Amino acid sequence: MNKLLIILLTVFSVSTVSADPLALDQLLNEVKRNQGIEGKINQEREARFLAEKAKQQSLLAGARADLSTQERLSAQLKQQLEANEQALNQLQTELDNRSGILKELSGVAKQAAGDLKADFENSLISAQFPGRTEKLAEMATSKALPSLEQLESLWFFLQQEMTESGKIVRFNKTILTGSGEPREAQVVRIGSFNAVTDGQYLRYLPETGKLAELARQPDGEYTSLAEDFADAKSGEIADIGIDPTRGVILSLLIQTPNMFERINQGGAVGYVTIILGLFGLIYAIYRLIFLSKTDIAVNAQVNDKTISEENPLGRIIAAAELNHAVDVDTLQLIIDEAITREVPVLEKGLSMIKLLAAVAPLLGLLGTVTGMISTFQSISLFGTGDPKLMASGISQALVTTMIGLCVAVPLLFLHSLMAYRSRSLIQILDEQSAGIISRRAGK
Repeated sequence: MNKLLIILLTVFSVSTVSADPLALDQLLNEVKRNQGIEGKINQEREARFLAEKAKQQSLLAGARADLSTQERLSAQLKQQLEANEQALNQLQTELDNRSGILKELSGVAKQAAGDLKADFENSLISAQFPGRTEKLAEMATSKALPSLEQLESLWFFLQQEMTESGKIVRFNKTILTGSGEPREAQVVRIGSFNAVTDGQYLRYLPETGKLAELARQPDGEYTSLAEDFADAKSGEIADIGIDPTRGVILSLLIQTPNMFERINQGGAVGYVTIILGLFGLIYAIYRLIFLSKTDIAVNAQVNDKTISEENPLGRIIAAAELNHAVDVDTLQLIIDEAITREVPVLEKGLSMIKLLAAVAPLLGLLGTVTGMISTFQSISLFGTGDPKLMASGISQALVTTMIGLCVAVPLLFLHSLMAYRSRSLIQILDEQSAGIISRRAGK
């Protein structure tokens, strides 16, 4: 079967080749024609490449020529730069030699400008004449020699500061109130020391160049002086306190605590001592008034034959008159009993006032001990580097001691006065009682 198939294929192939011989010739011709075309194209390419190669070589030659030119120019410029630098150094040296004294003077002027700027930043005069510090700062920080105009400004500012420091002037200025609100006000400037308006002391704010009311004014005696001085007319003499430290003393006055703040520093012990002292004071005054009225009534009874039982002597005389029929010894006993009833009334409160006068210093001593304990605790925790940390305990110790003494001393005086009044009345009762018995014994 396979041999049969091979024979059929061979017969078919031989029959195909023998049937189309012209197609192969055409194909051969076509290949030959194409080879000729590609050869022409390659020749054209080669020709263009050779032409471009010559052009690139020409451009390369031109670039190399330009490079040489630029290198020569660079060398010339470098030589010129070195020559200019050398000439500049020579000129700078010559300038330094010629301006040696002038530079020294310039340095002094700049230093003076810097010092003045620091002074003017905190000067009250700058509130009236703003803009001075900026000009001085420009002069102090400039590397160039100060100009003639700057030197004249420096001299002018110096003279202005000296002149204005000795003046008392008024000028209108926008100031800041204690709450930060701006308002227009007439400011009275006393040299470079103080500035006041409407009885309020002002402080200068260097960062804004404005004046502001002190958040806390000093005591009334100083503000009244400022108010009177601000209201004084031209030529009129008025008292005013001047702070030569330009605000330091004024700030210390402001920080000084008032009476209530001082009492508050005493703490609970201080309040207890004050309450006891007020109670003792009120009660002692009440008893003194009572003893004074009793003294008046007893003296009136001495000079009046009408018996009034509204006073101790009247009640003793009434007891004697009620027992006029008894013997002298019995009458003595009755009168002694009557006096015994009156004496406690007259001596009432003496022991309590004496006790309060003795307790007050002890409470002050207690406050001193607790304050010192607080101080030592602060020292153990924070050391002794910051005295403000110890100030609270020391203030409590001193204030409680002061309050205790302030309470004890008046109470001691009142106790002595009450004891004197009561003894005086008891003495009158004894004398009058002895007189009654003497008169009864003489009958």
